[in-house]
Amino acid sequence: MKNKKYPYYDVLEDISDLKDLILTKAADAPDKIAFVYPCETGEMRKTYHDLKEDINAFGTWMYKNKIKDKHVAIIGKNSYEWLVSFLACVNGGNVAVAIDKSLPANEISELLKLADVDYALVTDQYIEKVDTKLVKKVFDLGTFDTILYEGRKLLKEKNNDFLTYQIIPEKTAAILFTSGTAGKSKGVELTNRNIAFEINRTCQLYLPSGNVLAILPFHHAFGLIVGIFMAVNYEEAVYINKSPKYVKKNLQDFKPQTIFMVPMFVEFFHKQIWAEIDKKGKTAATKGLMASTDLLLKTGVDVRKKTYSAIHKVFGGNLEYIICGGAALDPMYVKEFRSWGIEILNGYGTTECSPCTAVNRPFHHKDGSVGVLIPETEVRVSEEGEILFKGDHIMKGYYNDEEATKAAIIDGWYHTGDLGYVDEEGFITLTGRKKNLIILSNGENLSPEELEGDFARDPAVKEVLVYDENGKIVAEIFPEDDYMDNEAYFNELKEKINNKRPMFKRIAVVKLRKEEFIKNGSMKIVRYLNIPKANSGEQDK
Repeated sequence: MKNKKYPYYDVLEDISDLKDLILTKAADAPDKIAFVYPCETGEMRKTYHDLKEDINAFGTWMYKNKIKDKHVAIIGKNSYEWLVSFLACVNGGNVAVAIDKSLPANEISELLKLADVDYALVTDQYIEKVDTKLVKKVFDLGTFDTILYEGRKLLKEKNNDFLTYQIIPEKTAAILFTSGTAGKSKGVELTNRNIAFEINRTCQLYLPSGNVLAILPFHHAFGLIVGIFMAVNYEEAVYINKSPKYVKKNLQDFKPQTIFMVPMFVEFFHKQIWAEIDKKGKTAATKGLMASTDLLLKTGVDVRKKTYSAIHKVFGGNLEYIICGGAALDPMYVKEFRSWGIEILNGYGTTECSPCTAVNRPFHHKDGSVGVLIPETEVRVSEEGEILFKGDHIMKGYYNDEEATKAAIIDGWYHTGDLGYVDEEGFITLTGRKKNLIILSNGENLSPEELEGDFARDPAVKEVLVYDENGKIVAEIFPEDDYMDNEAYFNELKEKINNKRPMFKRIAVVKLRKEEFIKNGSMKIVRYLNIPKANSGEQDK
């Protein structure tokens, strides 16, 4: 199929909320596998009927423990238990507060207070991070089987209050936290309507046709709403990855057709693949082969899966699509993965937009862009070049922060803080962050992300951050192991990049560091914690 605009995919009847999603799937496909996950005895498989029954039992247990109309924190690793807890909260009228387990205890405490959390459901090894003085009670998700047993017993005794609860569309369903790359996190209130709209409309742009591997954290909107609930809506089996260190094994065991990733994972696999090719002394030959198979593809002859079978084997052999979001992705990765026969569909979203607002489609994509709008939403660009969105996916607001909400949503338009443009075909391209712009003494505006992209393409660069220090543009680099302390190499790289740039966009100084940059739970570099304080934009905190 040619790369051009084509009709949206047909979606089964729109769901009205997550409770409707679960009940519909359990009725239409009760014996289909919903989730697969590793356990002590091998692999556990849960059907849509199992999922519904487990949610109902867990929710009934919650009601019995007076957890109704409460704010409930969920803290733990990606797991089936986590998902059942979240769905039981939302489907019973509680507000699910998803918190990153990797945060230090003091930051978890701040989020518990910020979201007015009443109860906490926590995976056992993280319980010690929760200050019990801040909540009424902490429940251990390690007792999941016991909770389900008690819930089923209550259901047999006709405790049906949870089952008969009616979802209120405009009621807050969940509080998810912003990444906080420029300051403290804010609690984003997403309603039942927000989440249902996101699932319904995103499903019209992309249609998975095989297993899905879930590797992104569930406390993140992209990993949960798009990576899990969209797949559930299409009745595709989802394999739950419990830790990044098991990703390679999961790929071999589950052989997914689709993976949802952030750029960090794409970049990691890309470097691993080329390192293996280089080790065999086949770099030049592979690049020549890629040029040849690209030409063949233009004539309608596709030999990529057979030609690059060794690369496909890395991903289990069945991978066709990587849905990528959460941060900027260099189009070079998209082109090279396409040459190997794997399409990366780069998209864009924010927690405040539930989260997806745009994505490249399988047969309608433009490299370097973040794709086209999801249906029934609007986009426009302000006079300052800021991207704005409007639609039923826009959050209710920031919890208990009316001032920040009014600053973010003006006349129904959500102000993203991202700079960019929309072309004549409707593709959205981002150029940088409004708050990150460096204002030079000559009045020129410089987007650090643009320069960071130039450095990040080099195989010696693991991470890079560009900022202004006393009027000089600095590129601070965390090198790959083999290039650590190699100042000559990076100074040469600086000159090579500068030669292609106008004077005002040239890097003055390269600094090397020995440790990774501080990142948030979405694996984005947190600028204000990494840039020297005099230049970090204290006002953004």
